[in-house]
Amino acid sequence: MLIRVDPQSTVPLFAQIADALRADITGGRLTAGERLPSAREVAEALQVNLHTVLHAYQDLRDEGLVDLRRGRGAVVTPAGAALAGLQAEIVALVDKARSLNVSPDTLSALVKEAARAH
Repeated sequence: MLIRVDPQSTVPLFAQIADALRADITGGRLTAGERLPSAREVAEALQVNLHTVLHAYQDLRDEGLVDLRRGRGAVVTPAGAALAGLQAEIVALVDKARSLNVSPDTLSALVKEAARAH
C-alpha cells in the first residue's frame, strides 16, 4: 500500500488519503479483514496531522469500506471486495465508451441517469 499526497493540490489532504486507500480497496490490493496502518503511522509517514488521517479513515468507515474499532484499528470490510468486482465492470464500461468515442462527461451523465432511474 502506497499513499501519496500532494500538498499543492486543491484536493484536501484527507480526501487524497481516502482516495488512495479507496483505490487500493476497490482495486483488490487491500482485502477484507486486512488491517490498515494506524492513523498515527500514516500521519508520521506522510508528515500530516493525525486528525487529517482520522478524517480519511472516518470517511471510509462512513462508506462502509472499513470498520473502525478502538484498540483494533481500521480493518477493511467485505464491502470492499464487492466494490472490487464492480471496479472491473466499470473499467470494461469505460473501455466500451472510449471505443464508441463517448466523452467522460457524457458517460458520467449516462451513469447518473441510470442510477436515478433504478
